[in-house]
Amino acid sequence: MTVREGAVATGPTRATGFRAAFGRLDLPLVVASGCIVVILLAGSLYNSSFLSPRYLIQQFQVASFLGIVATGAMLVILLGHIDLSVPWTLAAGAMLGTGLAGTELGGVASIPIAIAVGALVGLVNGLGVAFLRIPSMIFTLGVNAVLQGLMVLYTGGSAPSSSAAPIVIWLSGGHLIPGIPNAILVWAAVGASATILLRATPFGRCVYAIGNRERAAYLSGMPVKRVVCLCFVLAGAASTLSGVLLTGYAGKAFQGMGDAYLLPAIAAVVLGGTSIVGGRGRYSGTIVGTLLIVLLQSMLAVMQMPDAGRQIIYGVVIFSMLLLYGRTRTGQT
Repeated sequence: MTVREGAVATGPTRATGFRAAFGRLDLPLVVASGCIVVILLAGSLYNSSFLSPRYLIQQFQVASFLGIVATGAMLVILLGHIDLSVPWTLAAGAMLGTGLAGTELGGVASIPIAIAVGALVGLVNGLGVAFLRIPSMIFTLGVNAVLQGLMVLYTGGSAPSSSAAPIVIWLSGGHLIPGIPNAILVWAAVGASATILLRATPFGRCVYAIGNRERAAYLSGMPVKRVVCLCFVLAGAASTLSGVLLTGYAGKAFQGMGDAYLLPAIAAVVLGGTSIVGGRGRYSGTIVGTLLIVLLQSMLAVMQMPDAGRQIIYGVVIFSMLLLYGRTRTGQT
């Protein structure tokens, strides 16, 4: 009788333990990681080189450009806002970088100048959202249109005649560590900085608090407006940094080169588990989400699927994953 009672008593304990262990799992991270494995296996069926180290490193290099943009997008989304000025902020950084490379300033000076311009664009976004109280979706979309006009005036409606500076080409495709493109190292440095900023500083706690409830954060004495401005500044700088690296990868800048990075960057952040309404998210999820987006695009290209079919599958996968865990709560970074 005693043994029977003991057996009955351990049942709920084990069940509770299983539920507790399952509850600690980061569902978005698990689902996205599982999708990456499926994509890698499916891609290898069409092309055996899909799993080769050289091909995977190349995909990591391509992912680094999107990952840097997604880092800035995550900071803004954690606040409960969104930045739609990414396309022409990125293009502005790329065009200024290549344009200044052909002047007396040279390629070395073009990098910080381009990043500073992105930070200035972010500051304008932050001032409009934080102080003028204009919805971020509307204000950043307007800034994007203004940037487009300014870049058309700057370039005369065509791509800059100058090519990427040698230092930019090295920063994007060179190898400080043998076998690993420098762009991956830049993404790693940006990601590590963002993780530390969000996890180990008062600024990070303010970001999550504002995303959860901005009014409560304001009443508790947090510098809400300054934090919002700084997040947009960092997002703008991240976009132009990615633009500069892209010119090193492609060799030059061109009109509309940032158009392909707006929705994928947002998708990478959200698929990684960051709440689109702010307040919750892990940077590790953004990394996995970025890799998922890039590998999915690569697999569809390997399968030689028409562009219309790629867009349909791309949208269905994102929509399906959001349905799986779109309403779950995730922890902080």
